[in-house]
Amino acid sequence: MKMFTKSKAYPNKMFFFGIAIFSLMFCQSNTVDEQTPPDPPTGGGNNGNYATASFWLTKADESTKLQKQTDILFNNATNNYQTLDVDASQKYQTIDGFGYTLTGGSVQVINQLSAAKKEELLQDLFSNKDNSIAVSYIRLSIGASDLNSSVFSYDDMPAGQTDLSLANFSLAKDQALIEMLKKILTINPNIKIMATPWSPPVWMKDNGSTIGGSLQPQYYNVYAQYFVKYIQAMKAQGITIDAITPQNEPLHPGNNPSLLMTAPQQATFIKNSLGPAFQAANITTKIVLYDHNCDKPEYPMEILADAEASKYVDGSAFHLYAGNIAVLSNVHLAYPTKNLYFTEQWTGSTSSFSDDLMWHSKNVIIGSMRNWSKIALEWNLANDPNFNPHTDGGCTQCKGAITVNHNEAFTKNVAYYIIAHASKFVPQNSQRIASTQPGNLSSVAFTTPDGKTTLIVLNEGNATENFNIKMNGKSAATSLPARAVATYVF
Repeated sequence: MKMFTKSKAYPNKMFFFGIAIFSLMFCQSNTVDEQTPPDPPTGGGNNGNYATASFWLTKADESTKLQKQTDILFNNATNNYQTLDVDASQKYQTIDGFGYTLTGGSVQVINQLSAAKKEELLQDLFSNKDNSIAVSYIRLSIGASDLNSSVFSYDDMPAGQTDLSLANFSLAKDQALIEMLKKILTINPNIKIMATPWSPPVWMKDNGSTIGGSLQPQYYNVYAQYFVKYIQAMKAQGITIDAITPQNEPLHPGNNPSLLMTAPQQATFIKNSLGPAFQAANITTKIVLYDHNCDKPEYPMEILADAEASKYVDGSAFHLYAGNIAVLSNVHLAYPTKNLYFTEQWTGSTSSFSDDLMWHSKNVIIGSMRNWSKIALEWNLANDPNFNPHTDGGCTQCKGAITVNHNEAFTKNVAYYIIAHASKFVPQNSQRIASTQPGNLSSVAFTTPDGKTTLIVLNEGNATENFNIKMNGKSAATSLPARAVATYVF
């Protein structure tokens, strides 16, 4: 087993004893709607002029996948069902979007589709049409990630040489990705993009390798300019980078590519180099900290406690290969003016549709939203049936939301449906509102910009759950099958 596999192990196998004890001591309940003071009301919300709710369903047994069901009626029927209350007067964070990482490998396999089939897939993923899922947020790697076919940066040099002026900087190796981004932007011009490096150019590192090592302090300013050049070069291509993180998984130096970047190193890099470089170049791209697991919240909080670094920082990003999603609320409570982002979780080649649908719906979608995240992203968008491409030492078990089978066929996997239950119904600038979680039900609710209410409900139990959805004094009776997720819109 490669070193990389340990970090990417299926999450519920990662809660070994030490992490479990830490989580119990440090984390709060996921039901933060009922414990955390909400933001002040900002207007909008459902005005009560609704008689029915539309209803889409996915079952863990795969018999039903994002299928529209018969509308339910708000007729205040008398019954003894449990009640799920939705309260639009309690408002929390605004939402930037839901989506995936568009890796270089994703681009490579999607480009193997015929022109017509590629158009069908991109429209399905990114458009706002009724038969599409309206993905609204994507993450990119700056240079190669481990799900590229080879390792590269945008300024590779022969061994022993440096390029302090970055004269050799070029996006040429990512031209195929850039062309696909341009196509995606024609489908959805409002999509938001976050970018993060897996490694700096090797000549900036202290070990001369794409794997591990640390950024040498004498190159901090040069590396800051590398980010500036990247953002400016992408802008010249018509692509706006909304946010960056300084390093993907900074405490996991065993991937290929990767970098070890401790919290003190990241704080120094931001306050002395990256922040001032963005300021001098009038770059408004957000700087987001950390981008790693929920078991180390002290990492972002240490940097946020540094006033000189924090002034440049928009917020913190998290994965959940270890720890507890409720940690995001601890960070929010400590630094309520800083945003939170959930940026990555993989579905694996050996895990089941059923287990992944349950765990990811509860933690990645409902859990991250109830704990103040502005986004929820699954990991890789697409790969082939053998989980390629990847680098030598990269993830061999990461399953894309889409499997490209050959030039005229693709398959939608569990991550497609996990994201679709949110992305299709919760557009950008929606706002989370309060909802209760009775019985075996987990839930999260939103007010959308057009004044509708979207409610996502998960039943991870082994029996059907009957319940009433109640809002503004009106109730609708419904039922959710065992091990199923539903989205209601009214």
